[in-house]
Amino acid sequence: MALHILAVLHMVYLVTLSSHDLLHQENHQVHNYADVTRVMVSGPTGNYTFRVTLRSPDKGCSQYADWWEVVNDEGELVYRRILAHSHVSEQPFTRQGGAVKVEEAQNVWIRAHMNNSGYGGTAFYGNAKHGFATKDWPTGFGDNIENQKPQPGGCAF
Repeated sequence: MALHILAVLHMVYLVTLSSHDLLHQENHQVHNYADVTRVMVSGPTGNYTFRVTLRSPDKGCSQYADWWEVVNDEGELVYRRILAHSHVSEQPFTRQGGAVKVEEAQNVWIRAHMNNSGYGGTAFYGNAKHGFATKDWPTGFGDNIENQKPQPGGCAF
């Protein structure tokens, strides 16, 4: 009897988990933006390596996440990691970049960009000392940096 109850609870958990994943995928595909899902930082102060995980509705070179970036509290571009190809069959995916020139307790924003729809997905905010968490990107903040260099040179595949 106890094994039967555990089996039923396990099935309920899997259905709930699958429903949550499906809902997340449906919501994600509706907005066609890249979401930052994780940020990890390593290295010495002022010379950090950022490992950023993204989930994006890539379809090939016609629609893919083409960069993630670090933006300071003044809305200035600190670092941009160009993504040279789509990640259709690798979702979510993680790419590292650096050296990112920020101080240990300096708060920064991490956000991603889609080649055909721009910004709009989940962003992270925090610092190397205390970590990062999701936070709503302020309306109008950093709007002037999308066309700054570096820019992608095309899509490999």
